[in-house]
Amino acid sequence: MSAADSVLNGIYRPNLAHILHPVTLQHMVREWLKEDTPNFDYGGFVVGEKEETAVLLMKSAGVLAGNPFFDAVFKELDCKVTWSSPEGDYIEPVTRVATVTGKVRQLLLGERVALNCLSRASGIASAAGRMRKIAETAGWCGEIAGTRKTTPGFRLVEKYSLLVGGVSTHRYDLSSMIMLKDNHIWTAGNITKAVSDARVVGGFSTKVEVECRSVKDATEAAEAGCDVVMLDNFSPKAIPAAAKELKEKFPNLIVEASGGINETTLLSYLDKHVDVVSLSRLTQGYETVDFSLKILKDGVDPRNLQVETT
Repeated sequence: MSAADSVLNGIYRPNLAHILHPVTLQHMVREWLKEDTPNFDYGGFVVGEKEETAVLLMKSAGVLAGNPFFDAVFKELDCKVTWSSPEGDYIEPVTRVATVTGKVRQLLLGERVALNCLSRASGIASAAGRMRKIAETAGWCGEIAGTRKTTPGFRLVEKYSLLVGGVSTHRYDLSSMIMLKDNHIWTAGNITKAVSDARVVGGFSTKVEVECRSVKDATEAAEAGCDVVMLDNFSPKAIPAAAKELKEKFPNLIVEASGGINETTLLSYLDKHVDVVSLSRLTQGYETVDFSLKILKDGVDPRNLQVETT
């Protein structure tokens, strides 16, 4: 995959891999590989170290995502990956999207780890792309966002995949933005005190968001000086009026809608007074994309090899 940014069909496409820290990436894939092969590589003994080329097949439709993680797995095993399809492309099956060359036992050591990552990353990017398309078709100018409902140890991949799919990551972790939810507010005493205390430690550089169950709560939060209010579990019918009222009072306030929103109901929340719609479905409950890695054999079309390794 090229290290440079690209332009496809007149649309600028930045290389999102540049956001990933190389040391963090290396550490992650080493842990994945150690988990999958904690001691003897019995299969590796069987196949040995003959140089082979394997083809990566995308066997179900979706957005290709996770290429840097796939690359990092095989880089750790001294294998070379050459991509024929760029990350972010929507691809119809069955398509050959890359080749991997290296010692056969190394190819097989990385195979399942790399495919597991790629299938999940592509699943998230595909779901994100569908959500983005709904918003674009509706002419809505806000941001679709994921949430912090991610898989422990796999967050970097999931958040990265949201970006490939064209949506916002929301906050990455508890240190990215101060979000005051019901438990924070109940423990602090009230919204105003919670926001005030958050400002002491967050200062000018960190946004404060408050989860609100009513317009009254959102108004108190805005008056206390928060930057973002999350209208949590508001019905599609209640969102337009609530968001409008808040925007009229606080024009610079960021209004987010969240809670129980999915691909079917998304359109109902895309009101002109809503700035952000966040969905946990983007990182929970998505369908994975199917991939296979097949070692090339003379006279055999790898697209016809449907046997899966486990």
